[in-house]
Amino acid sequence: MPRRVAILGSTGSIGRNALDVVRRHPGRFEVVGLVAGRQVQRLAEQVREFRPRAVAVADDAARRELLGLLAGRAPEVRVGEQGAAEVTVGTGAEVVVAAIVGAAGLVPVLAACSAGAVVALANKEALVVAGELMVRAARENGAVLVPVDSEHSAIHQCLRSGGHGEARRIVLTASGGPFRGRRRAEMERVTSAEALRHPTWQMGPKITIDSATLMNKGLEVIEAHWLFGMVPAQIDVLVHPQSIIHSMVEFRDGSVVAQLGLADMRLPIQYALDYPARHDGITEPLDLAAIGTLTFERPDRESFRCLDLAYRAIEEGGDAPARLNAANEVAVDAFLHGRIGFLEIPRVIEHELDRAAAGPVFELAELVESDRAARGAARTFIERERTTP
Repeated sequence: MPRRVAILGSTGSIGRNALDVVRRHPGRFEVVGLVAGRQVQRLAEQVREFRPRAVAVADDAARRELLGLLAGRAPEVRVGEQGAAEVTVGTGAEVVVAAIVGAAGLVPVLAACSAGAVVALANKEALVVAGELMVRAARENGAVLVPVDSEHSAIHQCLRSGGHGEARRIVLTASGGPFRGRRRAEMERVTSAEALRHPTWQMGPKITIDSATLMNKGLEVIEAHWLFGMVPAQIDVLVHPQSIIHSMVEFRDGSVVAQLGLADMRLPIQYALDYPARHDGITEPLDLAAIGTLTFERPDRESFRCLDLAYRAIEEGGDAPARLNAANEVAVDAFLHGRIGFLEIPRVIEHELDRAAAGPVFELAELVESDRAARGAARTFIERERTTP
């Protein structure tokens, strides 16, 4: 029997790559649900090809457009985040690829955890903003969180080499982004165009800026904390410009196990779709002789302050990671639109962490309110700084 798969965020990069993995393994997977936002034309093409049982879109306008494009051959179409949650649970999906960007993915991911599915997790916010709630829901309902980020997928694979409690330390690798090696003073006047030129990965603008500031790695540290039960002192970051070793685990006896592979997101996606089995892959084999040299260096934490802010948020706990994430999103958007400079991004985030003590978290609604308040405070801070002589 084919494995039933629902894809949240099917029109984005991760979603399209997941569908490519499905496409290249006919008979092994059945796409039972697709969730997208407003890229209705692309979603209609996916529906025609994969014939899911149900889909969800952002709003009523997108629903009407999709029904018009499919001309009476549409599956059941739901609307909004609640509709996405209904598609996640109501299609009987065994594996849910969680790739909706931002807070919009929180409700359907929580629904997938509560339904006991294998959750192929590519939505950072699910663990950065609501890690405690997601991990608890997964544990109580027998769900399995299998990360799709290349770094966390690597850690997940490496940990299968040892027993529970045998890992001493995990090491997340980072490409270093476009400004690796530059000192703080050299980045005073960098432009968004420069920051968007990532040396290794092709990604959307927000995550590319996060890579340039190393906030992307900071968010991954928070994710690793929740995924693998590691305290901050057990999570290290190394800059590895070749992006071949995706991460490593050091075990209690001193052995270090690393996962290597080409920079192709289909590899960790297929690992998550097939978990716990492995099948023939679709990526090119790794030729280490052609690569020749692998290098490593410690991150410049003085020039790239976002990394330490993420560690601070873990230490403070409660809603601090949610507020850090919200302030970062506001700051990155402001930088992309020319309202603040590159080095002001960590200043906005630090101001938010300084603004209020971390509050406890018991329900998703509390995190939503913390997110809303942090975004408002960050926008106010940016405007005040812009108008102050």
